[in-house]
Amino acid sequence: MEKLQKSIFYDFNNVNLLKQALTHRSVSKNNNERLEFLGDSILGCVISQELYNRFPLIDEGQLSRLRSSLVKGQTLAKLAKGIDLSDNLILGQGELKSGGFRRESIQADAFEAILGAILLDSDYKTVKGIILKLYDELLEESDPEKTLKDFKTQLQELLQKKGYELPQYKLIDSKGKDHNAIFYVSCHIKELRISVHENAKSIKRAEQLCAESILKSISFK
Repeated sequence: MEKLQKSIFYDFNNVNLLKQALTHRSVSKNNNERLEFLGDSILGCVISQELYNRFPLIDEGQLSRLRSSLVKGQTLAKLAKGIDLSDNLILGQGELKSGGFRRESIQADAFEAILGAILLDSDYKTVKGIILKLYDELLEESDPEKTLKDFKTQLQELLQKKGYELPQYKLIDSKGKDHNAIFYVSCHIKELRISVHENAKSIKRAEQLCAESILKSISFK
């Protein structure tokens, strides 16, 4: 884990926090879900403040869309790949066999969990500095004028442009309760004979993952 700590510009005082941040729920109850919750909150706060300071002339709606593009799962997975996070993930046998270390959602969750772990191991000022270092290039490239659309919107507009029916999303199952619930959603496009299934901690996120998966699979974009 020494290489990973260099990549995130931080050496842990309590390395067990880092190990927990890398541990998927398929391993044990002592996993990274609570740290992910904390990291998600810290990340949103830091990025919001940075965008507020960088772009004093844009309105709340533009700030929200810009922030969403920077903290969405796809962006987090990209950052996770940049620090070779998948090489350090601690997964259960089932996830290992199914290639869970390559799954973007797992990498994104672990990335947020690491931020939560750094906060507990240090303080807000430290984790803020690390986030800004990790996001340096993305923040420099941020353009408020760029159209920022989520995957569901992109898919809908693409299908409409081709004259196809809109995708049909359906909640097919849910497991667990309260903040530990996992929602299983399907998305079907009749004319393309495409059907995908994804799961996430919210129905909206599962739908976004379905749309993202379909966008990657269709060839007429």
